[in-house]
Amino acid sequence: RGLPSLFPVPTAARSQGGVVWPTGDRRTLLDKMLTLLGIAAVAVYRDVDRDALHVRQADEAYPIGPAPARESYLAIPKLLAVAKNAGCDAVHPGYGFLSESAAFARAVADAGLVFVGPPAEVQIALGEKTRARRIAHDAGVPVSEGSLDRLKDLDEARAVAKRVGYPVMLKASAGGGGKGMRAVRSPAELDAAWRMATGEATGAFGVPDLFLERLVEHARHVEVQLIADAHGHVVWLGERDCSIQRRHQKLIEETPGPSVDDGLRARLGDAAVRIAKAAGYRSAGTAEFLVAPDGSFSFLEVNTRLQVEHPVTELATGLDLVALQLRVAAGEPLPFRQDDVLRRGAAIELRVTAEDPYAGFVPSTGRVALLREPSGPGVRVDSALYEGMLVPTEYDPLLAKIVVWGADRAQALTRARRAVRETIVAGLPTSLPFHAYVLDEPDFIAGRQDTAYVEAHWRGQRAELT
Repeated sequence: RGLPSLFPVPTAARSQGGVVWPTGDRRTLLDKMLTLLGIAAVAVYRDVDRDALHVRQADEAYPIGPAPARESYLAIPKLLAVAKNAGCDAVHPGYGFLSESAAFARAVADAGLVFVGPPAEVQIALGEKTRARRIAHDAGVPVSEGSLDRLKDLDEARAVAKRVGYPVMLKASAGGGGKGMRAVRSPAELDAAWRMATGEATGAFGVPDLFLERLVEHARHVEVQLIADAHGHVVWLGERDCSIQRRHQKLIEETPGPSVDDGLRARLGDAAVRIAKAAGYRSAGTAEFLVAPDGSFSFLEVNTRLQVEHPVTELATGLDLVALQLRVAAGEPLPFRQDDVLRRGAAIELRVTAEDPYAGFVPSTGRVALLREPSGPGVRVDSALYEGMLVPTEYDPLLAKIVVWGADRAQALTRARRAVRETIVAGLPTSLPFHAYVLDEPDFIAGRQDTAYVEAHWRGQRAELT
């Protein structure tokens, strides 16, 4: 429907072109391609995921290998073989596994397929956190005090920490998702934190490299959604407050940020665009910042992919980020400019995870015995769930996202409370009781939230869900 021949509409049961979906675990992404854009979706699955929801909803689905991710979802040659054999034109990496892999983006291009995301050189420039910090610094964007380059060894870490002053944060220079991060509050803690952070970084990303920056206490985590085309146009679509986290991983996201005024919003948007232009960015992406209690901010990183929380921005702007990604990948210019972007109302996303909030959010597993998802005005659900589903332990614990929109934050909160209480996922512990508690908690209602919120407020309080 208006898309160039790169994304042909299939004329037979077997697709004559389409998009292979290595991490197709979300109902709405497939829905967008199939029902809104008329694009055939080809999915892959490991052997034990044969009954997964993305397999059921795709036009075609192909086995990719055994349970270990390195032999299936991370096996680039296998993914490309499916794409070629199924007659695909493009590869969309979703938002997990290889979605921020420059090697994958390059391999897709070398195979004559279109990668629906930033090109490899952009991912290399921004995916390595110290390179991204230097790009931001050179673009005039505030960067937290610390090391602009990877630390050579523990001795250099001690020297930088002494110069910056404690507390500090050790971070993996590759990857993200809260892996390889350790807060260090005194010199006595640095040695152990270094060993743990390097070990976790090696296990998660294959490299032990770390950098160090000043730890900003009681900061808010605020990110800016970007979309850029291949014609030099970069537009920011608003901010999301992602401060409600456990283990540096997000649980609740919302827009507009309850503590972000128009002046700060404009400064964050300008900073995000400057970084994107300096890196030659293309496709959807997110620039992340820490906002201190005094309103100053510093650059964190750029996520060179679609974010889990992208529906928040979609509900507030009315824009379809996946459709925009596909059109940009097809070479089209953005159909709007910065002044055309309108943001209305407020949107909140609650991540429903397979975790026990009463036991420190330890991952849980089990079979979904009963499922009821919420509905009603202003409610959207992105879900991988179905009754009888066996929730594995090999993946991120995200099961579904409850996203609500309201004319203002008060209405969005009311709809979120109703949606959480309507939701039933029986058979295993989930994060739903935590969400029910937070939505009624006075500090959250007042917008008084920062990255230490969970540690300060959640003690396993029992919240009534009915």
